[in-house]
Amino acid sequence: MNPVLVEVRRGNAVESEHRGALAVVDADGGVVLALGDTQRPIFPRSAVKVLQALPLVASGAAEALQLTDEELALACASHNGEPAHVATAAGMLAKAGVDLRALECGVHWPYREAFQREMASRGETPSPLHNNCSGKHAGFLCLACRMAGGRPLYDYARGYVKAEHPVMREVTQALQTTTGWDLSTAPQGIDGCSIPTFGIPLQHLARAFARVGTGVGLSEGHARAARRLREAVAKAPFMVGGTDRFDTRVMQRLGERVFCKVGAEGVYCAALPGRGLGVAVKIDDGNNARAAEVVMAALIEAHVTLDGAEADLMRGLSDVRLRNWNGIAVGALRASAALRRAAPPFSP
Repeated sequence: MNPVLVEVRRGNAVESEHRGALAVVDADGGVVLALGDTQRPIFPRSAVKVLQALPLVASGAAEALQLTDEELALACASHNGEPAHVATAAGMLAKAGVDLRALECGVHWPYREAFQREMASRGETPSPLHNNCSGKHAGFLCLACRMAGGRPLYDYARGYVKAEHPVMREVTQALQTTTGWDLSTAPQGIDGCSIPTFGIPLQHLARAFARVGTGVGLSEGHARAARRLREAVAKAPFMVGGTDRFDTRVMQRLGERVFCKVGAEGVYCAALPGRGLGVAVKIDDGNNARAAEVVMAALIEAHVTLDGAEADLMRGLSDVRLRNWNGIAVGALRASAALRRAAPPFSP
C-alpha cells in the first residue's frame, strides 16, 4: 500500500488522507527519492504536454510559423479557457492556415465559474478553443502544417488524434524516447482530448523531466526544443494555466527554476533544471487540487533554493489553512509527516 502523502485535518484531528507515490530522479536515472510504488505504469495524462510538444519545435515548425512565447507556452498548457487563452489558440491555428474546425479536442466550458457566467451573460457557448487542451492541439496542427508538404492541410490533418496518423506517431515517439519506456507494450487508453495515452512508471516520467530540464539523454533536436519550451513557459506562465492556477502561480514566482505541469487523476510532473532533477507524482484517489498540488509544493520546497518570500509562497501551498464559508479557520490541508521526513526543506 502506498504511503499517506497528504492529510486533511479538521480541528486537531485527521479527517481524511490521500495516499500516493512519487519519484525524484536525475537525468541518468539515479533515484534521489522514491516513496510508494514508482514502478507501476500510470497514465500521465496532461502532465506530459511538454514532451508531446517537443516535435513542434524540433521539426522546425515553431520557427517557420514564428510562434511566440505565449503560443509555445499554450502548446504545453491545460488552460482555464480565459479570453487570452482562446485568442492565442486561434492565432496559432491562423498561422497554420486553419481555424477551429480543424481541432479534434472536443468542447467544454472554461474551467472557472466566473468565466462561464461571463460567457453565458453574453449569450455565448463554448467552442473547441475553450478546451483546456486547445493549445496542445493547435500545436499538433502547426506540426501537421510542417509535415503536410504542401498538401491541403485540412485533408492531411484530419484524424491527427489517431495513433496511426503521422503527427501522432511523431508525438508518441517523442514520449517514448524521453521516458525510455517501451510504449508498444505499455497499457494504452484514450485521453480526455482524444489522443492516445500510455501507462508509464513514475521513475521513467521523472527521468524524462530531468532530461527536459538538462538536455542530458536527449537528441540534439529534442534538447533544443526542451530548452525553448521551458524558456517560453517561464516568460508566459499565465498561458500554462491561468488565473489562480498552481502552475501559473509557481512559475510566475520561480521562473526557469521550476517547470511544473498538472495532469488529470492526481498526476503531477516537474523539471528542476538547477538541480538536474525530474519529479513525478501520482495520488491514488486521483485528487489534484487537494492532494497533488500539496505534494508538488512540498517537493519544490525540498529541492529548490528559495528566498523568504518564495518559501512563504510554497509553504502556503504545501500547508493550506482551510476556512469555511464564514471565513472561519476550520483545519488544514498539509503534507504528511512521512513526506516531510523524506523531503525536508532544501538547504544549499
